Amino acid sequence: MKQSLQLRMGQHLTMTPQLQQAIKLLQLSTLDLQQEIQQALESNIMLEIDEEETANEHVVELPLDSFPLNNEISEPTSTDLPETTSFDELSFETNWENAYEEALTLSAATYSDEFDFEVQHSKAQTLQEHLLWQLELSPTSEKDQAIAIAIIDAINEKGYLSTTLEDIYAGLLEQMDDLDFDEVQAVLHKVQSFEPTGIAAFDLAECLTLQLLQLPQLTPHRDKAIKLVKQYLNLLADQSQEKLMKLLDVSESQLGQIISLIRHLDPEPGRKIQQQDVQYIVPDVFVIKREGVWQVHLNPDIAPKLRINPFYAGMIKRSDSSQDNTSMKNHLQEAKWFIKSLHGRNDTLLRVAQCIVEKQNDFLEYGAIAMRPMVLRDVAEELELHESTISRVTTQKYMHTPNGIVEFKHFFSSHVSTSEGGECSATAIRAFIKELIANELPAKPLSDDKISKLLQEKGINVARRTIAKYREAMSIAASNERKRVL
Repeated sequence: MKQSLQLRMGQHLTMTPQLQQAIKLLQLSTLDLQQEIQQALESNIMLEIDEEETANEHVVELPLDSFPLNNEISEPTSTDLPETTSFDELSFETNWENAYEEALTLSAATYSDEFDFEVQHSKAQTLQEHLLWQLELSPTSEKDQAIAIAIIDAINEKGYLSTTLEDIYAGLLEQMDDLDFDEVQAVLHKVQSFEPTGIAAFDLAECLTLQLLQLPQLTPHRDKAIKLVKQYLNLLADQSQEKLMKLLDVSESQLGQIISLIRHLDPEPGRKIQQQDVQYIVPDVFVIKREGVWQVHLNPDIAPKLRINPFYAGMIKRSDSSQDNTSMKNHLQEAKWFIKSLHGRNDTLLRVAQCIVEKQNDFLEYGAIAMRPMVLRDVAEELELHESTISRVTTQKYMHTPNGIVEFKHFFSSHVSTSEGGECSATAIRAFIKELIANELPAKPLSDDKISKLLQEKGINVARRTIAKYREAMSIAASNERKRVL
């Protein structure tokens, strides 16, 4: 084999660190972006938050273009540095008692005007903690308290006992030799008297019975309702109206009142207390209609404005190659690229949001029913960007609209052909299905085939299996499960 040298020319894209950083910032959500900015502020001395009113009024912000990326940095002069007050000029004859009172007054005013304790985040209380708190307030012996703790530990998040009382009794026998089963039952009844009502039940019938027993005895149809949930709950699930009327010896109107009383009960009382930490969505952009035109604005609170610290930048020397000076130069270059990438992210986000608003004006005016079909390619071609870029921008980004806060991805959906040769968005079809089901008669719910025919009358060609798919995606039960006679 003969060896030879060949010269070839070509082009390829190199993922520079700056490009990687820009792509990373582009796909971050609002929460992740704030964490990334905070990390950059802590690791780079050249970065600082641009605040309108700072503690040091002598600090002058220098424009970003005044700091070159390379070694073209001039020597700092005396005019570049801020004026400082010498240590000797400080007065030690200050009345510190007055200063302390002023600080207290300022602190009180700050808390009363700006700090709202009610909106501060606190840890959500679990169901077990809520029950143990009530147990501590109840006069009980140490033995009964130990039994109650074992029962409370066996309660699941819905409020039901996840094990039998015999198993709880067997587990307690290993700790207490002189324990009777009747004692465990007595403590169970005590725990069942705690809030929320209906707690520590073994099944749905017992849970509803406990709640009905807590009602006043003069409550209309209370006894009949207790009899129904204890003995005929399966008939109620089967909508057996005639059988229930005969077994309970009531009229049709009386049966309706009994069922209405039962429907006001909570089948899962533990859910009231077992709350998860609430995660609030912060919109990235706001859409506001002004003078008949929809306008898009970036949310100024999603990220603080950054700038180069002029004091540290002025300390860099051009010809100095010491380790500290080289480190400061690297920090300055990284800070400039970070700010540039952040500006690029905001600009791309705003452009994509404006393009979406222009294409989905009908959604802003009339809601999800007027949603137009749109794919990533439509926005990418109009903005002359790659589809992967549009995908990064629209992931975990949210828009505040008159119809609520929606994710950018919500505006992109497939289409279904219409009888007139047009296209209808899948989001609009789901809205049509939801509206039809919401207005149906409870005794005669619409089947998937009937919904398909109603949409065909509107000119939308949707098969029955497609209706079923959309209905299941919206967690809507089938027609036979939605039927309600009682």
